[in-house]
Amino acid sequence: MNDTPGARLQALFEGHRLTPTQRRIAHWMVRRAADVPFLSSVELAELAGVSQPSVTRFAVALGFDGYPALRRYLREVAPAEPAPAGPGGAPAGDAPANEYQQAVHAEIENLRHLAGLLADPAPAERAGRLLAASRPLPVLGLRAAAAQARGFAYFAAKVHPDVRLLDEGGSMLTDRIDTAVRAGATALLCFALPRHPREVVDALEYARSAGLTVVTVADSAFAPVARHSDLLLPAAVGTALAFDTACGPMLLGRVLLEAMCDGLPDAQARLEEFDARAAARGLFVE
Repeated sequence: MNDTPGARLQALFEGHRLTPTQRRIAHWMVRRAADVPFLSSVELAELAGVSQPSVTRFAVALGFDGYPALRRYLREVAPAEPAPAGPGGAPAGDAPANEYQQAVHAEIENLRHLAGLLADPAPAERAGRLLAASRPLPVLGLRAAAAQARGFAYFAAKVHPDVRLLDEGGSMLTDRIDTAVRAGATALLCFALPRHPREVVDALEYARSAGLTVVTVADSAFAPVARHSDLLLPAAVGTALAFDTACGPMLLGRVLLEAMCDGLPDAQARLEEFDARAAARGLFVE
């Protein structure tokens, strides 16, 4: 595990049964890990969109006497006081001029945080091996996460011999999981983004009971799908606009594609074969 402020916070939260409100606070603390030791409870509450008493109860749930005690602990493990930040996470002096720029700067911060998590490549590499070995490979994503699942499945099908996209809910979802298991599947990849559909949680619980190893890309290590995942890789979504933006989960999906290719010895040959066929058919405009 890499020794970043975010990783240390995640280690602090592990093993605690958190309420949805507390998971939201934990999520924002990880996103702003370098700043949190210097935020008041009121500032953290505003950042997470919760009440100040909720922040106090969260600190107590972690075993501290209150938020001041939690903040003192965090200051002891903080590397150094962070540089002042402007609106939307932009460095002071480079504050975005409008809400659209603020949203872009917030996504840039999400990607920086993702880069920090990937400083330890072991989880992504393990995920890649699990996905490469599963024949077939079911890829699940419903509602907001359906686009991420479809994008992954589209590219994965060029190198993996049997990718099965599960992007529709309903009573057929468990049937399709059963079909994949009977065909030899050993792992399932899930993209889980807010708002988290109950169907996804139920599907992951069912998949694990059927013997599948569940690899999940979620917006937070504290998402509701966490306890139904064998390996969860977090990538925050942007919340500055009316609808969430998912640059981080999309990029993490491409990282997993790369890691999966490393576990497929014939991946390069399959890509070259596809390119040759596409050229012969005049599929793409040069």
